[in-house]
Formats: sequence, C-alpha cells, structure tokens
Amino acid sequence: MPHKDVNYKKKGAACETHHIFVRRIMNSMGMETLDQMLLSSWYHVHSSVPPSYVQLPENRPGRVVSSLHKAIPVIDLGSHDPAHTTNQMLKASEDYGFFQVINHGVSKDLMDETLNIFKEFHGMSPKEKVNECSKDPNGSCRIYTSGENKMKDEILYWKDSLTHPCPPSGEYMEYWPQKPSKYREVVGKYTRELKKLALKILEVLCEGLGLKPGYFCGGLSENPAVLVHHYPPCPDPSLTLGLAKHRDPTIITILLQDKEVQGLQVLKDEEWIGVEPIPHAFVVNIGLLLQIITNGRLVGAEHRAVTNSSTARTSVAYFVYPSFESIIEPAQVLINGNTPPTYKSMSFGEFRRNFFQKGPKIEEELQ
Repeated sequence: MPHKDVNYKKKGAACETHHIFVRRIMNSMGMETLDQMLLSSWYHVHSSVPPSYVQLPENRPGRVVSSLHKAIPVIDLGSHDPAHTTNQMLKASEDYGFFQVINHGVSKDLMDETLNIFKEFHGMSPKEKVNECSKDPNGSCRIYTSGENKMKDEILYWKDSLTHPCPPSGEYMEYWPQKPSKYREVVGKYTRELKKLALKILEVLCEGLGLKPGYFCGGLSENPAVLVHHYPPCPDPSLTLGLAKHRDPTIITILLQDKEVQGLQVLKDEEWIGVEPIPHAFVVNIGLLLQIITNGRLVGAEHRAVTNSSTARTSVAYFVYPSFESIIEPAQVLINGNTPPTYKSMSFGEFRRNFFQKGPKIEEELQ
C-alpha cells in the first residue's frame, strides 16, 4: 500500500499503471500475462493439482477439530450487559485471538450485497479483472494470484486476491474497480460501516485492558484496506492450501465469510479448529500489531485457509492498519516494574517492511 500522502494526480499523469507495465515486460520476455496467471482463468481445465501447488506433507490440511466439539467464542454486541460483553471479548482475545460477533449493527442486506459484488467481480473475465485493477500507478489497488509476490512463493496457494485501501475519506476510490456497476457504491458504504464496527470493537477492548477511550482512534486505525480472497474448487483439497499458516499484520481483522462454505481454520493448542460460518456474523481476529500494543496479553492467532473440491469460496477481510508514521509499541499503561516491555518500538512503516521481508521470522525481530 502506498504512503497516504503520495500525490496521485501528479504521478498518475506521468506513470504507466503498474499492471500495464508488468504486462509489457512479460510480453517482451514471452511470459504469461497476469490475466493468464490468475487461477480462475485455468483451474477448471485441470483434473489434478499442478505440482507447483502441492504443499509439503507437513503443511497439508490433515486432521481438523470439528467446530461441534470446539468452537471459537460468539459474542453478542447487542447485549444489555456491557461488562459481560467486555469480559467475553477480552477472554476470547487472550485465549483464542479469534471470536465471532453477532448483532453488530451492520445490515444483513449490506453484508449480502457486498459479498455478492465481490463474487461478481471474481466471476468476470480475467482480462476485465486485471483492467479494473490497473488504474493506480502505485499499485495500491491490485489483483494477484497465490501470494502478494508470486515469484517468491516456492509453493503456490490456491486463490486469487483483490486488495485496495479504503479510508473513510474516499481518497483512493478513483482507483477502485468500476465493474460490476455498483462496486464503488456498495463497497464504499460497506467499508464506512466496517470502520464504525472496528472502532466499536476496539473501544470494548480498551475498556477491558484499561486503555483510555479512543486509544485506537486516529493514527492507529486510519489506513484500513480490504483484501478479498477467491478460492476456486480444487481437484484435491488434501494437497493444497488457500492461505498458509500466518498471523495478520494488523490491529484487528474483521472477516465476512461465505455463509455456505467453510474454509477458515484457527490454530489453538496445536490443533486446527474449523470456523463454522454463522449467517450474518463477522469473524474478528487479533492482529500482530495489537499483540505488540498489549505487550503479548492478547494473541495474534495463527490461522490458514483450506480449499474444497465442489464450491468456490469468497471471503472479505477488512484490515485495520495504522498510518505509516504511527509508532507501534507496548502501551505505557500495560508496562510496569513487574511487566517490562516484551517488544521493541518501531513505526508501522518499518514493521510492514520487515513483515513482508522476513515473514514468520519477524517475531524474532520484534523482541
């Protein structure tokens, strides 16, 4: 994601867009273009999983604990007992790093419209999708396949992804897709509602942690983004992953799951737990940034996504990111003589660079 203060109008006039430039380079080298590389453009012609997508045996899905036997907590944000809600959310964040919320204030119609508009987008032709994501010269709105840097992936992941910033000011909207026709209207309304929901959840956590009200307003939440993963049906889900085991580089993530298809799994006590979709609930997970700010009290839980053989799955993540200048460090109120800081202080810009360069090894750098 580019720096918030980049002057797009000056750069846009002088630059080729990111994807057009990449496409010309690929064509000159006889390589596949991005639209040809997208998984959704070729998955249906294969009766078996291509070798480049076959995970190492130790990373394959394997056994999963049924959500009937163990499930992540469900929290009612419409409860008339705020103290109980606060305690529930804090405990879930400490024990699991994950919870689902119901009665959260976002309309069911808007949730359905949003999921449907992203399904429509991923259902368009590959060339249309690439063209719709080629307006931003800095590549903040983009579509890609496998991981954010496919060329670095030793083993590929069974998904296509769309991402772009979505601050409430709407300053990036001119680079968002214009197709499907109501994309900007629906996604704009949805992301404004998710901003409100994110601050509501963070206020509850502030109450439980003893942080001052509004601690996460402003810089620590001003740079949100959406990340939409599309997982086509896979010939053999036992060999593949949609997303590798990871922690999110966020304050919190709010996920809208496909109501009919399970794919998200959370690691708890060395066991993978399937997260059962609850219609019109949101899945919330604690990001690594919030783990740092709470000095390790809250858990940035590891999770992954698996594939299935019969149905495409779409999930919509709303990432709460800080500004690049925001300092990420343990909150002073959570540090004392008996509880020294566990993590180093660094700007979010520095954290983000380290995160994408070092992957899981970043945690060694943080302490």
